[in-house]
Amino acid sequence: VELLSLCILALSFCAAGAVVAAPVVLGAAGFTSDGIAAGSYAAGMMSSAAIANGGGVAAGSLVAVLQSAGVAGLSGTAMSAVAAVGGGLGFLAQSAGTV
Repeated sequence: VELLSLCILALSFCAAGAVVAAPVVLGAAGFTSDGIAAGSYAAGMMSSAAIANGGGVAAGSLVAVLQSAGVAGLSGTAMSAVAAVGGGLGFLAQSAGTV
C-alpha cells in the first residue's frame, strides 16, 4: 500500500508540475503572448517551417499549435495531454527508483 501511495504521489506531482511548467517553457522558447520572439528558438522553428512550406507556416503545424498555446494558454485538451505526459514521466522516474 505504501508503494502504491508513493506511485500516486509521484504521478500527481509530475502531472501538476508539467501543467504549471508548460507556459514557462513555451515563453522561454519564444512562444509569447505577443507573438514569436525575435532571435528565439521559436523564431528558428518558424523560419524552418516557412521555408519547408513555401513561405508560410501551415495551420495546425507544430509551430502554429505552440504559438497558439503561447498566446492563449493551454486548452483543456492540451492541459490533459501535458498532464498525461508529466504523469507518465513521474511513473517512469518512480519505477526507476529516482523518486
